[in-house]
Amino acid sequence: MWPPPPRTLGLVTLFVCAVASAWCSGSPISPSPTPQVVATPAPPVEVPVNESPAAPTAPTLPPTGAATTWVNIFGDTGWCGSPVMASLARLMTDLGGDVFLAGDLAYPNGTLEEFRRCFDPELGRFRSRFWAAPGNHDYQTAGAAGYFTYFGERAGPDRSGYYAIGSSTWQVLMLNSNVANGRNSVQIEWVRQQLRSSTARCTLAVMHHPFDSSGPNGPNPQQRDLWDVMYSLGVDVVVTGHDHLYERHAPQDANQRPDPVRGIRLFIAGTGGAPPYGRARAAGNSEVLITGHGLLRLKLEPALYEWEFRNVNGAVLDRGLNICH
Repeated sequence: MWPPPPRTLGLVTLFVCAVASAWCSGSPISPSPTPQVVATPAPPVEVPVNESPAAPTAPTLPPTGAATTWVNIFGDTGWCGSPVMASLARLMTDLGGDVFLAGDLAYPNGTLEEFRRCFDPELGRFRSRFWAAPGNHDYQTAGAAGYFTYFGERAGPDRSGYYAIGSSTWQVLMLNSNVANGRNSVQIEWVRQQLRSSTARCTLAVMHHPFDSSGPNGPNPQQRDLWDVMYSLGVDVVVTGHDHLYERHAPQDANQRPDPVRGIRLFIAGTGGAPPYGRARAAGNSEVLITGHGLLRLKLEPALYEWEFRNVNGAVLDRGLNICH
């Protein structure tokens, strides 16, 4: 096991707080110099694609697959001719960790030929590290047949498009936002059962469509029932794609009200190579918006999580941490 990187006194205090939850009551805290997690969302910050921030200070881990607590997440990739995928492949080789794919993985129609021609040449080498969730472009082919054929067991044990895995000490739900997820749907009942039977303190969900977004594809009120179930049963983090940008939202409830104690934090990471989108509106709980390509990194600890958004050159443009519910 790799020794932990040096931490500031504030981070040490946070970790002790996370372990001794009776002392801290699970309240979210973010020590300096990481971004503050606040009850009132800060105005969104837009970072140009060509910005060159300071080099990341955190050491990168060697590739160790499922053994590491770091996971990498992005969607909206498999765009033929995009140089971004080669850059992401180099980055994932350096960083290691499982890769959770948030849908729209072969453009434009999700055919098996498009997966082989537009996704596989750069990213297929990481197949043993993938866990995939489908997007709407994957369903441009009937039944998402190309997607399910390409990913096989890495898209779940059947072709429902939703399944559960464990990562570190976390429960991870890979969900299908393209099929029915209303209050009485089969998928929502499955989510309820998974969350009620889980013994994990912390839960992450990955799917394609965001509940809200400052991009052109938000909000998505059809996700409210699913969000309400996840909120009521303690999900900590949801990561999506769909809008081709990175956005971090403050924790919120199913009525999109800020809730720093029990709310779900939403990340959008549709940054895998499709042409980027800009801001179309101001989502109510948006904290940071970045208009470039890259990937989201999450470090899944027993009682907390850290996040980093890295551009394709490996520079960290957003980072922070929070305690699980």
